[in-house]
Amino acid sequence: MKEFVIGKNDAGQRLDRWLAKTLPLLPGPLAQKYIRLKRVKVNGKGSQKDVRLTAGDVLQLYINDEFFETPTPENAFLKLFRPQLDILYEDGHLLLVNKKPGLVVHAGEHEKVNTLINHIQAYLYQKKEWSPYDEHSFAPALCNRIDRNTGGIVIAAKTAEALRVMNQKIRDRELTKRYLCVVHGKLNPPEGKLEGYLWKDEAKKQVFVKQRPVPGARTAVTLYRTLAVRKGLSLVECDLITGRTHQIRAQFAAAGHPLLGDGKYGSERKNKEYGRNGQALWSYRLSFDFTTDAGALEYLSGQSWQVERVDFVDEYFPGFSVQNGEK
Repeated sequence: MKEFVIGKNDAGQRLDRWLAKTLPLLPGPLAQKYIRLKRVKVNGKGSQKDVRLTAGDVLQLYINDEFFETPTPENAFLKLFRPQLDILYEDGHLLLVNKKPGLVVHAGEHEKVNTLINHIQAYLYQKKEWSPYDEHSFAPALCNRIDRNTGGIVIAAKTAEALRVMNQKIRDRELTKRYLCVVHGKLNPPEGKLEGYLWKDEAKKQVFVKQRPVPGARTAVTLYRTLAVRKGLSLVECDLITGRTHQIRAQFAAAGHPLLGDGKYGSERKNKEYGRNGQALWSYRLSFDFTTDAGALEYLSGQSWQVERVDFVDEYFPGFSVQNGEK
C-alpha cells in the first residue's frame, strides 16, 4: 500500500484522472476496476471514479508496486490491460503469432506501447508465466520480424534456449517461410526466380534493385509461383532464399508487377482502382526443416503451421482456399 496526500495543485481533479497522471503505467480499465473494488481509498473509504479531490485528502492505493514505476521501454507492456494476440501455437518454449497489418513488432519513434512484443509480454505476464521482477528473468523476444503493414507468422521465444536455437535455425535456413502476395498483372513466366542486388537508401527508408553489384548492395533471391489470376491481379506464393528489407515488394515492383496496395513501391492510381490501402502481403506458412541438432526444440522438426484465412485472398480471389491452395 502507498499513501498520498493531495496538495493544492492537484485539488479539483477527478479521482480517475489523478490516478492516470500519477500512475501512467496503470491501464485505464484496471484503474476503474481497482476503484470499484475499493483498492483505492479516499480518506479511508471507497470512492467513485468521478469524485473531485480536495487539498488534504489522503489517498491509500492498494495497487501492485510495478505500476508505481517510471515508464520505460522495458515496462511498457504494463499499459496493455487486454493483450490482443492471434496465437497459432504455444508451448513452454515459444509462441507462433499471426500478426495483423498495422501493428509494429518493436517500439519505434512513433509507437512505444502498442507493439507485438509488448502484447506478448503482457500476455505472458498476466498468465504468470513471466515476470521481469524475478531474479535473472529472461525477457520474451521475437525471433523474426515483418513490416508494420505486412501480416503473418512471427516466432516469439519464451526461453533463452528457444531464442538461441531459433536464431541459429533462421540463420542456417532450417526454417521455411512462405508468403502470399497479390501483384498487378500476369507474371510471365508464371513460376520462376527473381534475382538482383538490393541497395537501401537510409534517408528515404526505401530499397532499390540493382542488376549488378554496387557498394552497399546485398544479393536478393525470391522464388515465386502463380496460384491464381483474376481481374488483372495475380495471387502469388513466394519463398525467400534471402531475407532482405522490403525484398518481395521491391523485386516485384522492379519486375513491373508491384504489390497491390503498396504505396511506396507501387502505383497509387492502380491501388485506388482496386480500393486497397496497405500492401497485400502475408507470411502465411512456416515449416521447421531442421537438418542439425535443435536441442530442446527437436520436437518441432518436420512440423508446419499455416494461417487459416488471409483478408486480401478472400476479397480479390473469392473461393480460393489458403489451406488447400486451390479453388
